[in-house]
Amino acid sequence: MANSRYDTVITGGTVVTPEGIRQADVAIDGGRIAAIGDDLAARGTDLIDAGDRIVLPGGVDTHCHIEQVSGAGLLNADTFETATRSAAFGGTTTVVSFAAQHPGQRVGQVVADYAVLAEKGAITDYAFHMIVADTGNGNLAEDIPALIAQGHRSIKVFTTYDKVRLDDKSILDILDVARRDGALVCFHAENDGLIRNATEKLLAAGKTAPKYHAQSHPREAEIEAIDRMCRFAEYTGARIMIFHVSTREGAEIVRRARARGVPVEAETCPHYLFMTVDVLDGENPARFMCSPPQRTTDDQEALWAALADGTLQLVTSDHAPYRMDDTGKFVHGRDVAFNRIANGMPGLETRLPLMFDAMVSRGRAGLEAFAEVTAAAPARAFGLDRKGRIDVGCDADIVIWDPKRTQTYGADDLHDNVGYNPFEGTTVTGLPVHVLSRGETLVRDGALEVTAGRGTWQPMVWRD
Repeated sequence: MANSRYDTVITGGTVVTPEGIRQADVAIDGGRIAAIGDDLAARGTDLIDAGDRIVLPGGVDTHCHIEQVSGAGLLNADTFETATRSAAFGGTTTVVSFAAQHPGQRVGQVVADYAVLAEKGAITDYAFHMIVADTGNGNLAEDIPALIAQGHRSIKVFTTYDKVRLDDKSILDILDVARRDGALVCFHAENDGLIRNATEKLLAAGKTAPKYHAQSHPREAEIEAIDRMCRFAEYTGARIMIFHVSTREGAEIVRRARARGVPVEAETCPHYLFMTVDVLDGENPARFMCSPPQRTTDDQEALWAALADGTLQLVTSDHAPYRMDDTGKFVHGRDVAFNRIANGMPGLETRLPLMFDAMVSRGRAGLEAFAEVTAAAPARAFGLDRKGRIDVGCDADIVIWDPKRTQTYGADDLHDNVGYNPFEGTTVTGLPVHVLSRGETLVRDGALEVTAGRGTWQPMVWRD
């Protein structure tokens, strides 16, 4: 073995590994990391000179809406090809998107249909969350247990929105199955009654503009639902994930639940860390509409503190791509009330540069924390065993970052199919310049080097 050759060796970089940061070479063989050490270049068939750059694990984004039909029947803007292309340019090498069941459908068929789309288009590797909107018709008794056994071990549940929300009894039934069979249940946690009540009052008062969207999703809706889902997890013993925490109080509920021993993890997103509700007072506010909405600077600081102390483990994009035209945000017209404008923003490509700029370039947390919340923790939470870290035996999903390169985002400079960048005008320092997935170069120096369909499905491996 001492004289064996490696397919590729990345040389000269600062490598971020689970054991720490070090100057080292990284050897790749058969699509996996074969060695990390000194003086490996002589055994490399191909060499990649990382120079004075940083070698990081490929990003793992576990909250992406791709080629998905919403509960309202609207297909979002991105195919698996365009979404994962954008992900690759942003340094993300694995995505977990949604297989969205609607009432009356069998979830097994839904997952199979999304798998066909991903197999055809995905550039990065991928996995699925099952969105469950209907537990009847054999779904709870047959399809969900079978899918869990196959490696689809994440279930998404909505506590609000017509056609997709589940009542408390159905949620508890799903939690029982997840606990029994070994799955993670993820929640969009907002109280439906509070949202309906607030929306009706706003519309009755003639407050229909996009800026009133935030008032229609009061912080109390998130607070109540997060607490209720944590209590459900405590009661059933099922492991849960709270998606897109946006408030100080929501983070504190998770913190207290974890202190009680509740098996709950939670994430937040860049638009909560870098935007406040004031964006809805600006130009073209519909482009910033998302749910939950952006909050306050106080909430931002609370979310950063929760990331620092481990209350929040993940930062994901919640990539929800709708174009600013009659195929997307304005499918019902440009002068409609806020509650008829599609919610969501693109984020796959901007997530890592925004977080690198804040955590590394600006010194908020450092390289190891950046790698943890954007790659290692998402992979670990969803049982993606060979993803999210630079370690021997892991897939060679590796991104070389230039910590000095800067970019000021433009109006429409992303590689998705959305047509706008919600972070237009923001300058970031630190960008991915060479992106590899299983040892294969996806993006190098701003050029895509692969074609659609090279990504592979990743089973989720449950670990007690």
